[in-house]
This record gives sequence, structure tokens and C-alpha cells, in this order.
Amino acid sequence: MASYQNTISRFIAIKEEQAQITKDELLILWTDYFKPVHLEKYPDLHDTFWKAAKLCSACKVEVSPQHCQELMEAVQKIHNIFWETKSRDVSWYTAS
Repeated sequence: MASYQNTISRFIAIKEEQAQITKDELLILWTDYFKPVHLEKYPDLHDTFWKAAKLCSACKVEVSPQHCQELMEAVQKIHNIFWETKSRDVSWYTAS
């Protein structure tokens, strides 16, 4: 039982750490990279980032595969927008 609790505690710590790293990186990108000119082309940009940041918080607080999948989809959308603004086609991939 102690081994199981140790493993679960480590999984939870990693989950929360990765959600916080994702949130930090998204907020840096949102506040430092994107400019008003990007809003003209992507009018839902602020809402996309805001919802992604909220999903990071949800992933830290809960154990929800649904919220994790929603966060991955939001990050993929932001990835695509970011690279479009640079006129580059960079494929999205995840670690397996």
C-alpha cells in the first residue's frame, strides 16, 4: 500500500507540475508574443488563451482525462495559430 501511495503521489505531483509549466508558457506567449495585429486575424485569440489557462488550472485541481484532452486540443490550436503568424508549417505531435 505504501508503494502504491508513493506512486500516486508522484503521479499527482508530476501532473500538477506539468499543468503549471503549461500555464506559465501559455501566459508568456499570450502576453509577450501576440500583438493587436494578431487579433485582427484571430478574433478569438484572447478567449482561446483564457480558456486554455483555465484548463491548466482544472488539470491541476482535478484528475480529469476530459479536461486533459481539452487542454491538449487548446494547446494544439494555439500551436497552429503561433506558427501561422510566422508563415511556417510546423507539424503538431505528442510524445507517446
